[in-house]
Amino acid sequence: MATIGENIKKYRNRLGMTQDDLVRKSGVKHTTLTKIEGDFVQKPGVQVIAKIAKALSVSIENLLK
Repeated sequence: MATIGENIKKYRNRLGMTQDDLVRKSGVKHTTLTKIEGDFVQKPGVQVIAKIAKALSVSIENLLK
């Protein structure tokens, strides 16, 4: 099973987005996104996940699979 960080990176890459693009679109801090994608943060807050999911146009469930 993939981590949430791996899933975010996968969906971000599918859309051709950089981390900076996702930061601007989601409003999540760059350091936060970097830590999540690098698996330093295993369980980010629900609000953070919701912002990222919305910016990537995917459901929260897809990021958690």
